[in-house]
Amino acid sequence: MEDQFVPKRLVIYWLYLGIAMVLGMVVIGGVTRLTHSGLSMTHWSFSGSLPPTTDEAWESEFAKYQESPEYKEVHAYFEVEEFKSIYWWEYIHRMFGRLIGLVFIFPFIFFLVKKWIPKSMYKHFFIILGLGAFQALLGWFMVKSGLIDVPRVSHFRLAAHLSTAFIACSYIYWVTMRYKNFNQEELSILPERKTAIIITGLVFLQIIYGAFVAGLRAGWIHNTWPLMDGDIIAPAALALEPFIDNFFEGRSGVQFVHRTLGLVVVLFSGWILYKSALWEESLKKAARIASLAVFFQFALGVITLLMEVPIYMGVIHQVFALIVLLAHVSLIYSANYRLASS
Repeated sequence: MEDQFVPKRLVIYWLYLGIAMVLGMVVIGGVTRLTHSGLSMTHWSFSGSLPPTTDEAWESEFAKYQESPEYKEVHAYFEVEEFKSIYWWEYIHRMFGRLIGLVFIFPFIFFLVKKWIPKSMYKHFFIILGLGAFQALLGWFMVKSGLIDVPRVSHFRLAAHLSTAFIACSYIYWVTMRYKNFNQEELSILPERKTAIIITGLVFLQIIYGAFVAGLRAGWIHNTWPLMDGDIIAPAALALEPFIDNFFEGRSGVQFVHRTLGLVVVLFSGWILYKSALWEESLKKAARIASLAVFFQFALGVITLLMEVPIYMGVIHQVFALIVLLAHVSLIYSANYRLASS
C-alpha cells in the first residue's frame, strides 16, 4: 500500500547524485563553451566512445575538423596539438553526458525491481529520463548549427540546450523533495505561491538571456557598470533594424536586457525578502535563501562583466545561476506543500 510506503535513503542519495552530476555537466559545458571547444567534434553517434589513441587516428579526426567553418575561419593556424587542446573538452563533455544517462537508467531499473519507487511517482522518474534524452539531442542540434556556414552555434539553440539542462535539474530536485517527503507532505497552497512562481519565471528568463549573452559573446563588450560605456543604454543597443532584433540578435541589446532584467530580479527579491518576515516559517526560510542567492549572483555577474569574463568567473556565474534556480524551486515547493508534522 502506498500510504505505508517509506522512502529509501539510497534512492534519495541517487537523486542528489543526479543533481550534482548535472551541476558538474554545467561546469564542463561552460568550460567547453568559453574555450571555444564545442565544435571540435564534427560527428555524433552512440558508438565510438573511445578517443583517438594513435597519431593516425588524431590526423583522421583533425582532417574532419579541417572541413568545418570554424577551422577555415577561426583556427586555420591550428596544428594537431592545438586541435587536441579543444577536442578533449568537447570529448569530456559528451562522455560525461553519457555517464549521467547510465547513472540514471541502471539504478532506476534496479529501484523499480525492488519496488523502492511508489507507482504514483513512476511518471515523474520517466519524465526525468525523457528530459535527459531530449537534452542530449538538443546538444547535437545546437552543435550542428555551427558546422554549416557560420563557425559558432546559434545562441537560440544554446539557450534551448542550457535551459533544458536547468529544467531537468530543477525537476530532479522537485522529485527529490516529493519522494523524500512521501506520505509526510500535504498539499497546502499558500497565497504567496503566485509571488514564488513570478520570481522563478523572471529568474528563468534571466537565465535564458544569460545564454543569449554567452552565445553572442556579448559579455566581452561594454565591460563597465552601472553604465554601458558611459550611457544608460549604449547606442549600439538600438542600432539594428527592425528594432525588436536589437533585443534578440544584437550583442549590445541582449546585454542591456540581461543587465536590466538582473536589476528587476534583484529589486523583486528585495521586496520578497522584506515581505517574507510575515510568512510561515518554512516559506520564510526558503524566501531568504532564494533572495540571498539572487543578490550574490547579481554581484557575481557584475564582477564577471568588469573582469571581461575570464573562464573561471564565467563558469562560476553559470553554475550559480542553476543554484539560484534550485533555490526558487524550493520556494515554490514550500508554497505548495507543508509537512504533516509541522
